[in-house]
Amino acid sequence: MLTNKQSVKNFLLKLQDQICHQLENADGGAVFEQDLWERTTGERLGGGGRSRIMKEGLVFEQAGVNFSHVTGDEMPASATAHRPELKGRKFEAMGVSLVVHPRNPYVPTSHMNVRFFIAEKEGEEPIWWFGGGFDLTPFYPFDEDCQEWHAVAKSICEPFGEDVYTQHKLWCDEYFYLPHRQESRGIGGIFFDDLNQWDFETCFAYIRAVGEGYSKAYLPVVDKRKHLCYGERERQFQLYRRGRYVEFNLVLDRGTLFGLQSGGRTESILMSMPPLARWEYNYQPEPGSAEAQLHQYLLPREW
Repeated sequence: MLTNKQSVKNFLLKLQDQICHQLENADGGAVFEQDLWERTTGERLGGGGRSRIMKEGLVFEQAGVNFSHVTGDEMPASATAHRPELKGRKFEAMGVSLVVHPRNPYVPTSHMNVRFFIAEKEGEEPIWWFGGGFDLTPFYPFDEDCQEWHAVAKSICEPFGEDVYTQHKLWCDEYFYLPHRQESRGIGGIFFDDLNQWDFETCFAYIRAVGEGYSKAYLPVVDKRKHLCYGERERQFQLYRRGRYVEFNLVLDRGTLFGLQSGGRTESILMSMPPLARWEYNYQPEPGSAEAQLHQYLLPREW
């Protein structure tokens, strides 16, 4: 089955450049700092990446947009646990992953990831797949924003099949769920993994549409909400809800686990953490408040 790893890598590098430029324009103040890194943790591991972080912007308190391309002689346990056929194969994993933590509590946090895996063994056909998606985590949701976010997601999926949005929205709702809190991380979006049911070029085209569509979905929301006035109450609620983001990423996220188990760069893997967050024992929002209304948005629904 024909694959083109170099074309995927070229696209991912270009996508990182494009999104960083768009976020800098949206912020209007801060710029991304870049770290180039290589894996040097052992002879059986290789590759590297470039991590870009924006700090203390006018709009974005912190944003990280990372590219990585790592190789290894053996897949980590987080990958082979549900794919035993990968044992004994060399692998390459490449992708762009980003998380944006805005300063204004009325601007949602957002996440996007697109990635490609290939596992190869001499004399056998390679095993490859794509994965990715994007999701939105508002603290003070607006129906209009939620609807437009999902409308863009649906428009991305439609050229690839009438059921793709429904399937990948459901996957997102199920994946970004905190069972110990009995709530979703946010209002969802689309998410998928093990994507190889189409030919390589079609799967690659879908990944490109998702990666490039993220900014079309997110930046209009940022533009509408970044100038809204807020006070200490909203700020403290934002920090409290950021704690949920940390809980998901450290307890449940497979990407975090894969990165750590495969010897990835810890600083890059954990760049998804917010710069500030807080926890409060048995916090209960005031009944009828805007903070209490968030809960109804954290249950999967059709937008």
